[in-house]
Amino acid sequence: MIRRLQVIALDCADPVRLAQFYADLLGGRVEADPKEPDWVEVHGFEGTPLAFQRADGYRPPEWPGQQRGQQLHLDFDVDDLDAEEERVLALGATVLERTDHLRPEANWRVYADPAGHPFCLCLH
Repeated sequence: MIRRLQVIALDCADPVRLAQFYADLLGGRVEADPKEPDWVEVHGFEGTPLAFQRADGYRPPEWPGQQRGQQLHLDFDVDDLDAEEERVLALGATVLERTDHLRPEANWRVYADPAGHPFCLCLH
């Protein structure tokens, strides 16, 4: 069973700068791990935390045009990756990346919803 929405992650060219903007906007705080310079989170506000990840060659989405889609993905906490994978695939998702067989420490898997938007199941 999916437990809760863990984080909303957005691609960008400068994660620290964008995280600081949202921290200021929402009254949150920036949390960065020096070991993960391409991933920065904003916490301390009501609602789901936001994360910002560096994307090489990032091009911002066009709105309202559809030339470049919206760049974000959702992460969901789960208790059992295998069971939840079976369930999301039955609902129409497709596997995009299963890093757990390549990296034993990986605790997530990446899928696409039926419209192609990426999301992750993350072992709680």
